[in-house]
Amino acid sequence: MTINEPSLKIDTDRLIRDLQRLIKFPSVSAKKQNLEECAKEIVKIMKEIGIFSELIYIDKDNPNSVPPIVYGEVKSKSNPNGKTILFYNHYDVQPEEPLDLWEYNPFEGIVKDNKIFGRGASDDKGELITRLYAVEYLLKQTGDVPINIKFLVEGEEENGSNNISNYINKYRNKFKTDLVIWEFGYIDQNNHPIISLGMKGLLYIELTAIGPSRDVHSSLAVLIENPAWKLVQALSTLVDKEGKILVEDWYKEIKALTEEEIKLIENELFDEASFKKEYGINKFVNNINGKDIKKALINEPTCNITGLISGYIGEGAKTIIPSKASAKIDFRLVPNMDPYLQFERLKKHMEKKGFGDIQIAYINGEASGRTEIHNPYVKLIQESANRVFGDSIISVSSAGTGPMYEFIKLLKAPCISIGGTYIFSRIHSPNEYARIDLLEKTTKCMITIINDISKI
Repeated sequence: MTINEPSLKIDTDRLIRDLQRLIKFPSVSAKKQNLEECAKEIVKIMKEIGIFSELIYIDKDNPNSVPPIVYGEVKSKSNPNGKTILFYNHYDVQPEEPLDLWEYNPFEGIVKDNKIFGRGASDDKGELITRLYAVEYLLKQTGDVPINIKFLVEGEEENGSNNISNYINKYRNKFKTDLVIWEFGYIDQNNHPIISLGMKGLLYIELTAIGPSRDVHSSLAVLIENPAWKLVQALSTLVDKEGKILVEDWYKEIKALTEEEIKLIENELFDEASFKKEYGINKFVNNINGKDIKKALINEPTCNITGLISGYIGEGAKTIIPSKASAKIDFRLVPNMDPYLQFERLKKHMEKKGFGDIQIAYINGEASGRTEIHNPYVKLIQESANRVFGDSIISVSSAGTGPMYEFIKLLKAPCISIGGTYIFSRIHSPNEYARIDLLEKTTKCMITIINDISKI
């Protein structure tokens, strides 16, 4: 099928309605909420489009223990021995809190001007819909697809994808593919798509300091150790003022960037002024600028406190020593860093610094994954994107995290991120939205990629 990208006609009204169908499911994996229900709705949408679909389970007798994966497949009639691509997406979303900062109900999918608002509008239900509608367009136009297409849509991505390797190992034959199109791709401030070839890894932990058996009167602070102070002191040993992580051997296995990767990173655009304006800041960490910003986003590990919980946090005063204090921390990892090894190093660090009695819980972890710059699919996808969006940008890696490493390792397939998530679409924040014009363009881009792959 010959594609003239500008002339592609997408049924945008239906696309929006189907996206609203998914947004209305508060499928929050952190709370194990509405996951199977949302997965079943995706199966319905796939079947309406003409995609074979089913739910697959790790433990079908206990579906609430591990959310199901939605598997979809369309086999090419005209080219059954041709290439196969796998679209990886997820149907779970981040918690909606704080609710008071949302302008609209986070689970309604309200449309205003060129935006559809709701949790998951961009991350990742909007991106999923663009892939589904690309397949629908081809099926409606020709009754066929030019290559074999598969879908793997999981329900734990926002909670660490703890079971993705188990799923891939159990159903490896189903997921066999030549290429994985990743769940998203950013659109920068100049409306250029950023085609990312990697993702950072993650170690997510919780520290808990235990104090008295119950909250007690603060006059006893001369006798009873406050666990909040202990936790603060422990946290202060993790990083220096510049943000460098002080855990011994933390950086030991890091793979240095190649000269070619550095050159590619330096050619990426980054609008410092608009970024600062969007997030209401006037400087970056350590006042970094220029090329150092881009290098840090792609290849610098981080130690970030995501939450602190202790004592009384209501209005007015309550003079107590809290019974415990806890902190949630995420560490972003780069290639060659093993989350389990880093966790062991963290435990040794706490013991060495005199905080061995602080409890350390491993919440989840993922290694970092990257696809080689010279993989032949990279150039093909860039050329496809250029015809739909205009100039695109190749990025060595996203600053975010996902289970890309598991796909590369277990399926032996390259993973490339391409999509239509506007860089300031407030994912993980109140008032998350997707731009409708970018949903349309991304659908066209996926159609173009599918057809271009059929020609190789």
